[in-house]
Amino acid sequence: MAISTALLVGGTTSAQTIAFEEYTLDNGLHVVLHQDHDAPVVVTSVMYHVGSKDENPNKTGFAHFFEHLLFEGTKNIGRGEWFKIVSSNGGVNNANTSDDRTYYYEVFPSNNLELGLWMESERLLHPVINQVGVDTQTKVIIEEKNTRYDNQPYGMIIAKVKENLFEKHPYRWTTIGSVEHLNSATLDDFKDFNTKFYIPNNAVLVVAGDFEKKQAKEWIQKYFGVIPSGTPIKRKTFVEEPITKTIKATYEDPNIQIPMLVTSYRTPSMKSRDARVLDLISAYLSDGKSSKLYKKIVDDKKKALQIGAVGFSQEDYGMYIVYGLPMQGFTAEDLLQEIDEEIIKIQTELISEKDYLKLQNQFENQYVNDNSSLEGIAENLARYYLLYGDIHLINNEKDIYRSITREEIRTVAQKYLNPNQRLILDYIPAKEVNQN
Repeated sequence: MAISTALLVGGTTSAQTIAFEEYTLDNGLHVVLHQDHDAPVVVTSVMYHVGSKDENPNKTGFAHFFEHLLFEGTKNIGRGEWFKIVSSNGGVNNANTSDDRTYYYEVFPSNNLELGLWMESERLLHPVINQVGVDTQTKVIIEEKNTRYDNQPYGMIIAKVKENLFEKHPYRWTTIGSVEHLNSATLDDFKDFNTKFYIPNNAVLVVAGDFEKKQAKEWIQKYFGVIPSGTPIKRKTFVEEPITKTIKATYEDPNIQIPMLVTSYRTPSMKSRDARVLDLISAYLSDGKSSKLYKKIVDDKKKALQIGAVGFSQEDYGMYIVYGLPMQGFTAEDLLQEIDEEIIKIQTELISEKDYLKLQNQFENQYVNDNSSLEGIAENLARYYLLYGDIHLINNEKDIYRSITREEIRTVAQKYLNPNQRLILDYIPAKEVNQN
């Protein structure tokens, strides 16, 4: 095994410091090891730098589809046997897909580390991609889309926000993509996608938990070192023009009876300092029942049944979505006026020292919670390495949040949260619902 990078981080500098070692195999697979002997369990995880933003606009949904398809089986794991092997050896496993990456992991008793490594190497080296698996998983995806999007009340909010907030960037479609695209895809289309993106030099392997490094490295070399590297991926850059005029759109949802206010701002890459400032602003305005918007609009003025927000931190751009359900007698416009008043306050006044300290404590607690489990640590190590390009953020990002000032909060609110920089989505019941 040729080690191109080796680094030990951690020690006694902080009780919460996450210690890890990282190196790269000859085939380009990056490896991160985090030891924790507190419990006899071990996480094996692989994150691939492929998400829905890497898809062809005419062949969407592939990244999410592969999250399902690659549990179908491999050359040495029979169809339908994957989950049986995991559960019969005392383990659990799962996977998830975003716009930017696809993530797989297993949690096993520590004496099954070799099994976890072998299974993930099988997924990478020997996947079985055939028509039976494609047809099976297409049916699963259709059911998931029906349940989570098409037939779910307010289930199309994210899809419609993305569709209207982005013109050029692949963030404009959802991770579940188009069923029509999946149905029209050929078996070769799926195989080509796998060949292009499921390669060791487009992935990071993380092992976290109770294991011995020397043995782990031997197994990693045995199972992953033999996998050939793939053709380096050339990624396109998509630049959106700044939003300078309010975008107005309408969507009729047949599953609802109460209209919803939906407004969204496009935000910068999660890797930027401004994005982190916006995280604080989002928490201040709309995170939970103690937030400014909830206390004012729901508790005090009783103009809304619900006020909330969803923040999407993504590799290239993000979204800050605020939504609300007006009480009877009030409209979406009434809620928007109240929201705008609070945004103007944060743009013109410094938030109080008390609120500032509350935010700092909130994000400190979030850091602790995010790294309170082996699963969380494993995913964060992979995410910071693969998407942020700085694995040290697992220990240092909290310091960035600590360094953000009240003045920065005001300045960033002035920069991004203006009426001419947002989408207003009129999310209403379908007309036939109104007529009943």
